[in-house]
Amino acid sequence: MGFDVVEIPVEYPDLIDGLDVKHALKENGLEAIVCGAFGPTRDLTNEDANVHKHCFDYISKCFSLCHMWEAGFFAGPMYSSVGKARMVPAEQRKIEWERAVKNLYTVCEHAQDNGLMIALEPLNRFESDLINTADDIMRLIADINHPAAKVMLDGFHMSIEERNIEEAITTVGDKLIHVQVSENYRGIPGTGQTPWQLFRRGLEKIGYKGAVSIESFTPEIKELAGAVCIWKNLADNQDRFAEEGYKFLNQLLREEDNV
Repeated sequence: MGFDVVEIPVEYPDLIDGLDVKHALKENGLEAIVCGAFGPTRDLTNEDANVHKHCFDYISKCFSLCHMWEAGFFAGPMYSSVGKARMVPAEQRKIEWERAVKNLYTVCEHAQDNGLMIALEPLNRFESDLINTADDIMRLIADINHPAAKVMLDGFHMSIEERNIEEAITTVGDKLIHVQVSENYRGIPGTGQTPWQLFRRGLEKIGYKGAVSIESFTPEIKELAGAVCIWKNLADNQDRFAEEGYKFLNQLLREEDNV
């Protein structure tokens, strides 16, 4: 299809044959990006330290896969549990923020010891009540205050939460190390309402040279589909999703070697 990189979501590390994946990557000339899945048992804002430990153990296994697949960072909304979206008092919000900061500093130390970085992803308000925008993630990174703490932006969440996508990208600037995209309705890039020229201009302004990966979901993958509320297929099949998305993004971002 022409892709350079494949993004691998790791729900259960113990079920993945890392060497098998490594061989497949090599055979197909693909680089890997590793992203995580963070449910209630992997919530670094939880009041229970045992939950934090469970999350640390999971992240450690993901770091091992990063090493095996020669990925330079681990990505995802690892500050809290996806779907944790509530109206809570300011005092509780402050406590949970401080837990996220403290625990993510520990994650960053572990990442640095392993020669890795982490890419923290803002989510829309329906999936997180902690980090929704570029401004939010930059405040979190400033509080973590560790060189391994970087940013991933997702065009789907940005289309809901940001006033201006170009400005959001320039807000994170050189902290941005990974980008995910789909349409505003999670469909094939180029078929919806996303302001793609603003997206491109933002990446150009910060000199972004990383990957732009298509994130898509199907109802067949039930756990992920449930987490992001995908109840129907958004393309005839996933191959079409990938082929048409690649063609659009290649034209948008590569025709003048911009990204």
